[in-house]
Amino acid sequence: MDLSLSEDQLALLAEIEKLAAPYQSSPVDFHGFALFSEELERALEEAQYYEIAAYPEMGGAVSAALVVERLARLPWTAEVALSMLVRPHLAPDSPRPWGIVENGRPGRFVARARTLLVVEGERVGLAQPRPEQLEALPDSLYAYPMGRLAGEVAVDWLDAEGAERARTWLRVACAAEMAGLLRAAIDLTVEHLSTRKQFGRPLGTFQALRHRLAECEVLAGGTRWLALKAAASGDPGDAALAAHHAQDAATRTAYDVHQMCGAMGMTLEMDLHLWTYRMKALLSELGGRAGQAEAVAAHWFGTG
Repeated sequence: MDLSLSEDQLALLAEIEKLAAPYQSSPVDFHGFALFSEELERALEEAQYYEIAAYPEMGGAVSAALVVERLARLPWTAEVALSMLVRPHLAPDSPRPWGIVENGRPGRFVARARTLLVVEGERVGLAQPRPEQLEALPDSLYAYPMGRLAGEVAVDWLDAEGAERARTWLRVACAAEMAGLLRAAIDLTVEHLSTRKQFGRPLGTFQALRHRLAECEVLAGGTRWLALKAAASGDPGDAALAAHHAQDAATRTAYDVHQMCGAMGMTLEMDLHLWTYRMKALLSELGGRAGQAEAVAAHWFGTG
């Protein structure tokens, strides 16, 4: 499969770079867990980036995945992946922002959601909650604005085909976003190792750390390309494989980058947690690595 970017996709990414420029760094006085921007969401809405997947001539879902991956590298977060990669394939006219509630647990962007993706075991449905049915969780340690249901909502359950389509694109969205989070966490770690010295040498000159960083690079690169392949094919097996690799790569990489950044990596003064704590939130979605492994076995080997 040829995954080289078209001229339109390269132009699209150049415009995204301009839009993302004001959000490339965190505020000097910020020492929290979730750095969220409604302004970024509005800018994306006004420029119609949320509709990219609906335009095949612009690259469709692949272009949407590229945008999700790029924006996930920012220290600021916004409701991007669900609306860009899941919404177009389930309910393109539904109001956004979207949020996700899985098996009753708190979820990303739930407190502000106008459309909820509700996952209960094998069932997947959509709901349009009222504000009083939602509750924000400002003290959550995850680096997303988290929320939960504060009351019963009417759920429009999808049929089996729709539920499978929802899981497929949720997995693509997870992999695309995870690719950006991995890239940002590794880049920040490289910067730290290049400037921090031990025994009179930058930490990045030590071969053991270089080897571990190389392994992280391989995992991050694989996550990105598997996500783009799944976005291109829309195949449930490709999506399951991409999500499994993404969640496995995040588990291993988050441990490594925090260890390589030492004590600084465990503080709120360093932005590393803004990416690794988002990874933690994504690790449990759709059953986590075990759930993705079962899906890979079912789609690729006909088991289960």
